[in-house]
Amino acid sequence: MGQMMDQPGVAERLSEAELDRLTGEIGSASAFLADLRSAVAERVVGQRRMIDRLLIGLLTGGHVLLEGVPGLAKTLAVRTLADALHVTFRRIQFTPDLLPADLIGTLIWDEKTGEFVPKRGPIFSNLVLADEVNRAPAKVQSALLESMQERQVTIGDTSYPLPKPFLVLATQNPIEHEGTYPLPEAQVDRFMLKVRVDYPSRQEEREIMRRMVTERLAPISSVVHPEQILEVRDRLPEIYLDERIENYILDLVLATRDPKGAGIPDIREWVEYGASPRASIYLARAARAYAFLEGRPYVLPEDVQQVAPDVLRHRVVLTFQAEAEQVSSEAVIERLLETVPVP
Repeated sequence: MGQMMDQPGVAERLSEAELDRLTGEIGSASAFLADLRSAVAERVVGQRRMIDRLLIGLLTGGHVLLEGVPGLAKTLAVRTLADALHVTFRRIQFTPDLLPADLIGTLIWDEKTGEFVPKRGPIFSNLVLADEVNRAPAKVQSALLESMQERQVTIGDTSYPLPKPFLVLATQNPIEHEGTYPLPEAQVDRFMLKVRVDYPSRQEEREIMRRMVTERLAPISSVVHPEQILEVRDRLPEIYLDERIENYILDLVLATRDPKGAGIPDIREWVEYGASPRASIYLARAARAYAFLEGRPYVLPEDVQQVAPDVLRHRVVLTFQAEAEQVSSEAVIERLLETVPVP
């Protein structure tokens, strides 16, 4: 307990009895995560970071964009997560000829009633996998992102709410440009997290090779109900976020807008636009969710640092000079995390 009470702001704001109570309640509420992770591990080898980011999106309701070369189990991880949940799931393969109606639905003529009736599209699911989202034209991307933001779809003159929970997990391939339609920065901002998926280690790839003798996937059981997910979302605000951690989040985000004022003038020439206020909101939510994944009732600066690259990498718009010098958004974020004082 002494270690807990030494964390920033916890001892000053929470009594030891209250901290014990919250620890027990958060531990009980997060118990299902072990079963969920075990179920996913039946099919997906390694990729712990990607799985944790998918869980953060699930727990917060924040949409996730996965970026990586083909074959890194992005689609498999999302499909496996859906199989482990008692939810409806649809996979939509985005292609250049896809239409908005193929996504959200349309009105069809019913000869029996003599009226147009709505035919709902695949977006009406709890979990939607938008595979290779950057292959669809702008109108389709716009329809998807509007659904993500408003949590509803308009068909004809009527708006229909999307089911709860509702989560979009999108993938995109960073190495192909022919036949793709890159998402504009303002639209990518709708995603809570942008996760870079890396290659597995040698040992992990050996295990993948041994498992994938056939195309048949290992059977898994559904271990989590939607009610559990919604209950956790209601409980996340109980995760204690001290004012000093709030200030740390704000310092990180504001430093992307005014690097010179933050004492990092050398990156000013690399940053065209800093992160929007969504970055502050999502950093706080993601840090709370990460603490929940760790079974902790309070947020540490390390939690913010863990999720900061995924929240910020698609919200920091680089200059042409940065691109010419091959400076990535990751390098800018790493510089911020090294320089901004930690509480």
